[in-house]
Amino acid sequence: MTTSDEELAKDLGLLAALTIGVGTMIGAGIFVLPGEAAAAAGPAVALSFVIGGGISLFTALSASELGTAMPKAGGSYYYVNHALGPLFGSIAGWGNWIGLAFASAFYTLGFGEYLSTFLPLPALAVGPLSLTPFQVGALLAGTAFITVNYVGAKETGNVQIVIVTILVAILTVFSALGILQADLTTLRPFFPPETGGATAVLPATGLVFVSFLGFAKITTVAEELRNPGRNLPLAVVGSVVIVTLMYALIMVVLMGVVNWRQLAPEFTTTPVLDVANIAFGTVGLATVGVGLLTFAGLLATASSANASILAASRINFAMGRDKLVSDTLNAVHPSFATPYRSIVLTGALILLFVVLGDIKTLAKAGSVLHLIVYGLLNIALIVMREADVESYQPEFEVPLYPVVPVLGALTSFGLIAFMEPVEIGLSLVFVAGGVVWYAVYARTQTEKRGILNQHIISQSPVDAAVSVANSVQPNGGSYRVMVPVADPEHEKDLITLASAIAKQHGGIVDAIHIVTVPDQTALAGAAAYADELDETSEQLLEAAREDAETFGVPVETHTIISHRSFEEIFDAARSHQASLVVMEWGEELHGSPGRVESALDDLAMDLPCDFLVLKDRGFDPEHILVPTAGGPDSDLSAAVASDLRAEYGSQLTLLHVADSLADGEAFLESWAHDHDLGDAEFRVETGDVETAIEAAAEECSMVIVGATEEGLLSRLVRGALVVDIVDDVECSVLLAERARTRGLVERLFG
Repeated sequence: MTTSDEELAKDLGLLAALTIGVGTMIGAGIFVLPGEAAAAAGPAVALSFVIGGGISLFTALSASELGTAMPKAGGSYYYVNHALGPLFGSIAGWGNWIGLAFASAFYTLGFGEYLSTFLPLPALAVGPLSLTPFQVGALLAGTAFITVNYVGAKETGNVQIVIVTILVAILTVFSALGILQADLTTLRPFFPPETGGATAVLPATGLVFVSFLGFAKITTVAEELRNPGRNLPLAVVGSVVIVTLMYALIMVVLMGVVNWRQLAPEFTTTPVLDVANIAFGTVGLATVGVGLLTFAGLLATASSANASILAASRINFAMGRDKLVSDTLNAVHPSFATPYRSIVLTGALILLFVVLGDIKTLAKAGSVLHLIVYGLLNIALIVMREADVESYQPEFEVPLYPVVPVLGALTSFGLIAFMEPVEIGLSLVFVAGGVVWYAVYARTQTEKRGILNQHIISQSPVDAAVSVANSVQPNGGSYRVMVPVADPEHEKDLITLASAIAKQHGGIVDAIHIVTVPDQTALAGAAAYADELDETSEQLLEAAREDAETFGVPVETHTIISHRSFEEIFDAARSHQASLVVMEWGEELHGSPGRVESALDDLAMDLPCDFLVLKDRGFDPEHILVPTAGGPDSDLSAAVASDLRAEYGSQLTLLHVADSLADGEAFLESWAHDHDLGDAEFRVETGDVETAIEAAAEECSMVIVGATEEGLLSRLVRGALVVDIVDDVECSVLLAERARTRGLVERLFG
């Protein structure tokens, strides 16, 4: 049996997805808009943020249901296009894309404001245009963000987690110190007459709604999310709740420390820094506090801008896949593996908006476009429910249906009425452009018909696109030996080892090759360019197939498209239900010395199955040395040695280092008996373990050693025995580590 397929990795977990939303949303309302927001509604703007969060929550719930049923790149655009058809899909696609460009320009201008607070930037005159220093800073920053995305530098889930953790920590300290200095009398009257009283709350909500656009970005990467049925709703809804609470609290702190009238743009462009100067000044750390908040402002606006550019490329990909725009827009760069044309076009729009727009207009124009898309998204949910499509099987369902999506649509469309005519008009131009684009171009190109259209004309049920990946999942129940192959030089030895073990267990060899692409490239889009991105993949897997077949064992081969390399091995082992992973030793494998996992993995996860890591100096199982001191990893060493002896007739030497020879002999006799290795040669040594293993290895062709039981802290401080053995012996070394659950104390101290 020989099978081969291509599959997409699931790179993002719950925490990474949650921080995509929080990291994008946490910047605007706190670092860029407080002055404009305070001037719009006074203290009542805290209520505006709560209302904005409530409106977002309705749509977040609807997006979560749609996302668990259709975890596809493109997010809200895809749901609208699939449910309502390509006309509305064109409106949603163009609206989402241009809205993201507006939002990214808005974030970039915010970055320029913070940059200009400590870096002297000149004002420039370009023809009839006069650029302020912060516009100059924004253009520099925007160019940098576009370049980073063009060349494919990654903002991985772990980096995003670090960014959000730092931001939340700084804002928590800022809020705590600010509360101590707050005078809540400055919040009265809550509805100031000069702003229009309570009638100013909803217009202010329209202004600050740009702060809540980040939750939808999570759905654009739903196709790459692990366990989307659980993680997508938790991340989408959780990010909205967290950010709404933070915004409301921090706005109260800001206006409690400094009278809201003094936060207006005519008095300051960076009100957060003014409040930080007062809040941290009470403990004598005003300069430090202002520096921290400046750093946080730069970090938040940069993260938001970069995330918007990345999300825009996902929208372009999804539209190209549905033929609503030319798929040439998604062409992948031959060197950087990024959708460079899409990034350049999006980047050009962002820089144009930076030059032409102001922060308030950009914020509200971006909000209007997203509100239109959100309204359509809620309608899409109603259509999918009412059409009763057989393949629509969401793992999460909106509570109180149809109340939630109806309120989501009404509040999204209704909030638009409180925007300024210029912002509504600007957004409607792009909506009209989407309609014209569909009529002139997309209508003749796309073959897509929405569920609504099919339901109205009562045609037969259709198959909705609800596939999570384009791969065939492996059959469960068999003993599967998974082999990640990457280096042609060592492929044969890895496959030979894996095949020998699989043969002894009546199992299957599963050879995988991981093709990595930058975060900017949607995985589903990269699949079309897999051969161009990694020309060795097919050759490696074909060689692996041929080598495994010489043993007469079934073999499967898989090309996995992923944004990660080493980490993907663990996910693939889980999804393929591997019993054993055989992989090559490399420097990246022992971030915490002596373990397969990195230091972070060691603290945060357990191995999904047994692992063998081969330091390959030539595969020769003629004479195998098995050092043992007992324990589960030595159990795996014994099992592998037994398999190799059965296949090759290997000579086995068991080594134990003890305080006395008599104790050592007794231990080996008992251990060998328990593992059916009683006929092996025994070797007992006293003294240094490493020296004894190295001396015994001189007479052997392979060493199989279990991962040591030293804890993480011990290994980081003192190094690790197994690393020294791998480096010092001349023959091949096979590191064996058995899958098991380890508590935190054991992870730290052994």
